[in-house]
Amino acid sequence: MATTELEQPDNDGLSARATRTLKAVPRIWNRFWRLVSLYMPKRLYARSLIIVIAPMILLQSVVAFDFMERHWATVTQRLSQATVRDIAAIIDLIETYPHDGDYANIIRIAQDRMQLKVDLLPPDPLPPPGPKPFFSILDDVLSAEITRQINRPFWIDTVGNSNIVEVRVQLENKVLRVFVRRSQAYASNTHIFLIWMVGTSLVLLMIAIPFLRNQIRPILALAEAAESFGKGRPMPRDFRPRGAEEVRRAGFAFIQMRERIERQIEQRTAMLTGVSHDLRTILTRFKLQLALAGGKAETKAALDQDIEDMQSMLEGYLAFAKGEASEDPGRFDLEAYFQKLGEEANLRKCRLSTTLSGDPTVHVRPNAFARLLSNIIGNAFRYARTVEVAANHGRGSLLVTIDDDGPGIPADRREDVFKPFVRLDAARNLDASGTGLGLSIARDIARSHGGDITLDDSPMGGLRVVIKVPA
Repeated sequence: MATTELEQPDNDGLSARATRTLKAVPRIWNRFWRLVSLYMPKRLYARSLIIVIAPMILLQSVVAFDFMERHWATVTQRLSQATVRDIAAIIDLIETYPHDGDYANIIRIAQDRMQLKVDLLPPDPLPPPGPKPFFSILDDVLSAEITRQINRPFWIDTVGNSNIVEVRVQLENKVLRVFVRRSQAYASNTHIFLIWMVGTSLVLLMIAIPFLRNQIRPILALAEAAESFGKGRPMPRDFRPRGAEEVRRAGFAFIQMRERIERQIEQRTAMLTGVSHDLRTILTRFKLQLALAGGKAETKAALDQDIEDMQSMLEGYLAFAKGEASEDPGRFDLEAYFQKLGEEANLRKCRLSTTLSGDPTVHVRPNAFARLLSNIIGNAFRYARTVEVAANHGRGSLLVTIDDDGPGIPADRREDVFKPFVRLDAARNLDASGTGLGLSIARDIARSHGGDITLDDSPMGGLRVVIKVPA
């Protein structure tokens, strides 16, 4: 019992460490894949190519290293063993029949039966060892076999592009020089298999890459159509669902979604247009009755002002509902618009400075974008004395920054002002008409272009409005 109690804490400690290790595995795995995704290409086509090419390269590398390296080394060793065995046999013949002065028969037998060119040299010292090649299986294997089978001083020359390998063996009173064809001691045709393997892979890639491109092209077309629709631009005319069944289903679903959204916008606009027309008729009748009716001038003036306010609110509601979505995209000249802003600033007795970098022409819905800028900049004119407008058009996007020295908007209310019918009484009212739709209409237009509007503190002490849209 005492032994069990002493071992229990150790077991608990091992279990705790194992539990911590198991819990750390998912974190390490997620961190690894986040690191991989950071350096992976972002485009679908590039990732698909990696999916196709990477396994092929990995498989060929494993085959070349495991199979080919072993096959190459094994065949080279067998050939070198046979070659050194022939050289050892020649040495045995020379030592067995020393009375043959010129060893002509032995030289003939070596050349006819063993395909070895043999010479007997004077007993001079062997040449100094030459530079050993960086990677040569033949040099290592042949040297090891000569040491094992002959065990005499030797010198070999396997360096160079020659097809001949020279071997010199020091005998008692002579030097045996043997010339061996490299193919007799070395598996020299292995590169043919590598050429076939690489060539076949290249042919397969030449077939797979165009096929992969054709499969990805419908996905890219669907992404382009969705992006164009998100920016308020017309869908490409040549777009139609193509490709695999899943891609076709996604394409048809996108077309149906776009049609439902457009139909809903048309129905909402038609309904509000009808309501606006009916209400404007009633308001016109009210004006006529007030003009014909008698009464105090102060009362009539107050009623006229109420009618004007109701008509202004009605126009604001209709503009918010329409959102200028039916307008076709076109070119908008920022430089010309900034000139008009200068005239408006003079009328309002405000100081205006504008800066423009990049191409002054942007591709947007001109009337809607002009209204967006007018709502924002007109609001700055009403509540500030100095306004700065900076526009930067480049890299496929337009960034417009409006700074003023007005009272600004509290940070906790900056998202609320984008909601329809919201007014600020404590700071500044963003809609002089009183409907609370100024910024709502502006953000609606910006988002229909695929962009957005954000509010921040201005270095001038007031409000900074940042408009960013693709252009």
